[in-house]
Amino acid sequence: MHHEHDKKFSVITWGCQMNEHDSEIMRALLENNGYEWTDNLREADLIVLNTCSVRKHAEQKVLGFLGNLKHQKKKRPDILIAVGGCMTQNPEIVRTFQKESPHINILFGTRNFHQLPDLIRKAEQTNSQVVELGSGDEELPGLLPAHHTSPVKAYVTIMYGCDNFCAYCIVPYTRGREKSRPLDEIWEEVENLVKEGYFEVMLLGQNVNSYGKDLPGDTNFAALLRRLDQIPGLARIRYMTSHPRDFSDELIETIANSQKVCEHFHLPLQAGSNNVLKKMNRGYTREQYLRLTEKIREAIPVASITTDLIVGFPGETAADFQQTLELVERVQFDAAYTFMFSPRPGTRAAKMKEQIPPAEKKARLNQLCKTQNQISLARNQKLEGQTWEVLVEGKSKTNPKRWSGRTRTNKIVVFEGEEDLAGKIVEVKIDCAQTWTLFGSLIPN
Repeated sequence: MHHEHDKKFSVITWGCQMNEHDSEIMRALLENNGYEWTDNLREADLIVLNTCSVRKHAEQKVLGFLGNLKHQKKKRPDILIAVGGCMTQNPEIVRTFQKESPHINILFGTRNFHQLPDLIRKAEQTNSQVVELGSGDEELPGLLPAHHTSPVKAYVTIMYGCDNFCAYCIVPYTRGREKSRPLDEIWEEVENLVKEGYFEVMLLGQNVNSYGKDLPGDTNFAALLRRLDQIPGLARIRYMTSHPRDFSDELIETIANSQKVCEHFHLPLQAGSNNVLKKMNRGYTREQYLRLTEKIREAIPVASITTDLIVGFPGETAADFQQTLELVERVQFDAAYTFMFSPRPGTRAAKMKEQIPPAEKKARLNQLCKTQNQISLARNQKLEGQTWEVLVEGKSKTNPKRWSGRTRTNKIVVFEGEEDLAGKIVEVKIDCAQTWTLFGSLIPN
């Protein structure tokens, strides 16, 4: 017999850091409501799925997973299944779930995850499917507890939603309009995290550069960074994602002058041809992007710059693709996340003519990866012989004898060390560079 106090739960997360952080909050809320975490789905009384719809593949994984849960539920009818995240913001998917998936007890939206404990009580009492999707006009939830999964760095959401409407992207539809959290509230949350022993915070927003536009006064992202930079005991501030279109000179100057903001710039380029950038509705040209990266390198010579790139956007010609390759060569990114265009229903790009054949997309992706990997390796090899400050995240995944951590420029460094170094900041000399990882030796302090 299960007693009220030993109900177990599990949260399965797909997708971006924003989703991971939403899951950390849900985990803390459920633990505060008397649930106990388990990694074993077979013993969970409550299974929460936090879904992603940025690519079709992500949605298919969730549907496959739900199929398996259906069989589990036949064997254990009293388990509760809750589905939230970006897929539930698609009205068609929700209608299908309501019609064809009675084994889902709760459907909740990207702006309602903090109501989960109430929704569970409702589902238990009514014994029918509970749907709470919110219109996007809700008050922001305020300070929430979170179960931070990393021992070293904590995520902090600074704003919700996105107003950009890039032609390929589903996010403005799944996460609603931009809303910034009050600066004082974010500052308080970060201060609390430092008291708990965190050295690094990662500020999250779909486009952090537009932070504060909806707040009274002249609060902006640079002002937020200046304020957080003064918190004693905090070592590193990271943030994502930054839209190149409104990365201001003030912001570059603020980061250059700060003690804690890391010298890593993740600036999604997406495409190197003005023709494609315009169709994507990105709001900048290749020339503007290039100038931005030049300004960053002038102000902060040690900076690493990483990016996202999409190949095979509708109408992308061979010449357009060459321009992407050319810009990748010119900017010399430290690393790039590369994707094949995946049409998302409801976005402008899904309806565009001139969709590129899959074989052509694949060929372009391979060529892009090859070019970028050579650049990544060359840039990393320049660091050989240098000494860098590394925040140790834990044991190396591939070799438990080694430690793994990151430089401020977000490079992964693996090295050997006897004592327990998790969560410590150490000096490491880089001995050998690979495309994705730096290998080094610990400098005794």
